[in-house]
Amino acid sequence: MPIERQLLEILCCPVSKQSLRTLSADQLERINHQIATGEVTNAGDEKVTSVLSEGLITQNHQRIYRIDDNIPVMLENESIPADQFEGL
Repeated sequence: MPIERQLLEILCCPVSKQSLRTLSADQLERINHQIATGEVTNAGDEKVTSVLSEGLITQNHQRIYRIDDNIPVMLENESIPADQFEGL
């Protein structure tokens, strides 16, 4: 179930204060492929081992936040720096 539009409109990145948008299916596929190969770390320098079923990305394409059970996880250390992925 996708995140509610009203919630998305009021959320912003806690670090940059940028607005957020949902990741496309193509973006999720590319991110999850790299997660599966063990190449992705979060902002806390821990390996990301769980694939994303949904996610949010800042408008400036710098940070990715996962969504677990329709709840955005907006913790700075758990965000994923988007510079690990080409073309997001």
